Amino acid sequence: MPNIKLLFFGSEESQTQKHQLECYQNHNNNIYLNIDTFGWDSSFICLDKSTAIKLHRELKKQISFLKDE
Repeated sequence: MPNIKLLFFGSEESQTQKHQLECYQNHNNNIYLNIDTFGWDSSFICLDKSTAIKLHRELKKQISFLKDE
């Protein structure tokens, strides 16, 4: 298992710059996603491989609908 943790931060437009999404593979061989909303309780979810793939595909689809600035 790689020793990698990714952090993504919110946007200025949504005023969520202090919020972060943490992503890594956990010891149960799942994708662990934690959302830390600055000043609020954190939430997390663990996804198995097939669910993570579906999330990946949906994110790619939704990103394709975004307009370039």
